[in-house]
Amino acid sequence: MSTPSATNSHLIVAGFHALSDPIRINAVELLRNREQCVCDLCDTLGVSQSKLSFHLKTLKEAGLVKARQEGRWIYYSLNLSQFAVLETYLGEYSRLGEISPARTCDDFS
Repeated sequence: MSTPSATNSHLIVAGFHALSDPIRINAVELLRNREQCVCDLCDTLGVSQSKLSFHLKTLKEAGLVKARQEGRWIYYSLNLSQFAVLETYLGEYSRLGEISPARTCDDFS
């Protein structure tokens, strides 16, 4: 298994942190099919705009979502290249196969 670069390590940590909250997971699920306005996300998730803005900021800083402004509204969509970074990282573990158990102190006597 290769060791991720410092940049990728930061992206991996930020990505998993961003995905560690149920509101952010639900927002990502809603964005899976199409770009959405923050007002629609608020309505569907049943949260205030200020609360959702905090969560969307976390997702954006992690590179998981992109934002674009149109008039007074901000539209969010998934940044699939960041999801590919996380997928690649996790995929390394599926190639490990069965991991040998740790040695015990008795193995060395």
